[in-house]
Amino acid sequence: MVCVVLSCEQIGIAKDLVLPQEQASTEMGSTQSPSFDEQEKGVPQSLFTWIKMAKGFEVEWDTFGRKGWYTQDPRLKPIEPGSIFTPETPAIYIIFEVAPLEDPAQFAVQWYLEQPNNQQNVSPLGKDVLEVPGHERYGYLELKRAGETWVVGKYLAKIYITPLGQQPFHAVNQVGTMRFSIVDVVPALSFDQQSIR
Repeated sequence: MVCVVLSCEQIGIAKDLVLPQEQASTEMGSTQSPSFDEQEKGVPQSLFTWIKMAKGFEVEWDTFGRKGWYTQDPRLKPIEPGSIFTPETPAIYIIFEVAPLEDPAQFAVQWYLEQPNNQQNVSPLGKDVLEVPGHERYGYLELKRAGETWVVGKYLAKIYITPLGQQPFHAVNQVGTMRFSIVDVVPALSFDQQSIR
């Protein structure tokens, strides 16, 4: 009697057949997020203590502690806040302060040109993501024009907040919206409107 023993050792390599990718759209129909356009003083907006659009910002380094001391978390002060800009504006900033964060987070924005019937384009004109460490409270998102100038019209900015490392542009992470307009000539502000700023 002859006994034959066969031994086969199989070495395999695992392969991910589906590569991870960012989803194009995660919305079913339209979602309604709170608008950050109208804010009441002293009333937080979502995680934001305050949030504003502006042409720029100043960094106020000497803001806490004794005069001459510096901080790792400088205050950001909006320059020319508003929601109406001209086509030549190089970038529009969304500047904000949040409650102190325990964990790092990503703040993100996508912006769209709205059509006359308040419908938005399917794909965003641009997007920006900012990682905010756990100890910081101030930040900004930058909306850059796509070409030489902005197209005159009305725009919608969708704002997202996610834990660090997650996909920022998912419908469930959208916390609010802001609208802005691009016009040929910015109307002069009345005295009352100037005092609000």
